[in-house]
Amino acid sequence: MSNHDDVNAAKDGRIGGSCPYSARTTAIPFPMPRQRPLHPPAEYLNLPDDRSVVRASLWNGDEVWVITRHHDYRMVMTDPRFSADPNRPGFPGQSAALHASRKRYPSFQTMDPPRHTEHRQMVAHDFSVKRVEELRPTLQRIIDDILDRMIAEGPPADFVDRFAIAVPSSVICELLGIPHSDHDFFQSRTRVFTSNTASAEEALSAGRELVDEYLATLLKQKDREPKDDLLSRIMVTHVRSGELTEHEVVSLARMLLVAGHETTANMISLGTLLLLQHPEQLSLLRDSPSLIPAAVEEIIRFTSIAHAGQRRVAIDDVEIGGQIIRAGEGIVAFNPAANRDATVFSNPDQFDVTRDARRQLGFGFGRHACLGQPLARAELQIVFQTLLRRLPGLRLAAPAESLRFKDDMLVYGVESLPIEW
Repeated sequence: MSNHDDVNAAKDGRIGGSCPYSARTTAIPFPMPRQRPLHPPAEYLNLPDDRSVVRASLWNGDEVWVITRHHDYRMVMTDPRFSADPNRPGFPGQSAALHASRKRYPSFQTMDPPRHTEHRQMVAHDFSVKRVEELRPTLQRIIDDILDRMIAEGPPADFVDRFAIAVPSSVICELLGIPHSDHDFFQSRTRVFTSNTASAEEALSAGRELVDEYLATLLKQKDREPKDDLLSRIMVTHVRSGELTEHEVVSLARMLLVAGHETTANMISLGTLLLLQHPEQLSLLRDSPSLIPAAVEEIIRFTSIAHAGQRRVAIDDVEIGGQIIRAGEGIVAFNPAANRDATVFSNPDQFDVTRDARRQLGFGFGRHACLGQPLARAELQIVFQTLLRRLPGLRLAAPAESLRFKDDMLVYGVESLPIEW
């Protein structure tokens, strides 16, 4: 990867030309590896209108339909004829590990209405825009403290380990009331859940350690001695009343913990790399910090870290993009491709912090859209504001070509990011 990767890719025919798989009628593997680290796989980009719904085969041999267009993605995410329930026949599991853990520990993200709506509303207030705005001073304090420690220890530093993971994990621990000293423990278990290569047995073992032992014990303590945190409020308000069972609340706690730090951590590290690889955009942000909210939307659109897509199964026959999806067939609504839809975003392969990218689908769409997106936006905005202000000399401490990326994980990112300042 280099600052010239777009130019080289255009010469290779990977941008602007027809996709090498666009004429295929047989299933192609999903997911495909990214040919360029900061761009989605070319096999799902630039597809003609009559082939924008692609037949693909998953890790276990199941065949699914991959949805690549922005309009079609939004339709799938809002149409009640598609179910998010992994227990339905034909549902396309994301990996052996995640499929097993989601069946064992269901949360509202894998439920259909009305159950989904009821469970989501139990925690929605804590992630509302109003509540997150009240949290901004706390977020700034956490980010400054972590940056202080990184600066004091001196360069070079692994930005992923020392900052990108530390910020959202500290934030979610504070919100949930989980000791941050246990970070290494739950981070290691989370990595099993979100791995494309871990087995179902490994996921269930990690689940027993994190959920059945650690979180179950923690929640019992919060029931006995509730404090001012989200998990205490769930125990007092929803478990004591009988609205949630103990198994449901530990499954919910697992989802909030995993989702609350894994995605934001990868967006922080990839967004920083993206800016360092586009110094003209970085300079523009330094000169015009008011552009940072727009830049965050563009970073989310461009990186599209949920490269496993959103999974659904049809419960009725539906036509999408001229293709009939039969009841019982699986769907992967692929937001990395939808975020590069040229009918919605002009010059979609260009990173532009002045772009209006508010229609980006990095947080999903519809009733299952990411609950924590106001919090993630606030974290990202404060992170980049603070980095630009306090580390004006931030730069890579290793060749970009030497970086390794998380191709084997459900959430895309960079393994480590050596920096200096």
